[in-house]
Amino acid sequence: MLWAIVCVDKPNTAANRETVLQPHRDYLTSQKNILILSGATQSDDGAQAIGSLFILNVNSRADAKKFSDGDPFTQNGVFANITITRMRKGNWNPGAAEGA
Repeated sequence: MLWAIVCVDKPNTAANRETVLQPHRDYLTSQKNILILSGATQSDDGAQAIGSLFILNVNSRADAKKFSDGDPFTQNGVFANITITRMRKGNWNPGAAEGA
């Protein structure tokens, strides 16, 4: 089943985010068997990261939370808020993201 994890950064956390960016990326690579889509959410002008979005294929909310809890961004206090929501696949068009 699919789960969306929406994370909002704490204010003024850009330096903290940058410090743990490589461990975060390494963690995501280690989770590629369940990670469908991930990326930083950005300010409207694209100048700064303001959070993260993850779409996972796992069996339960507990598994989605385990993924989130293992993320170095979560462990190092980057996020002010994390919301985990079950979702149903509606449209799937990864080609539309090319060049984004």
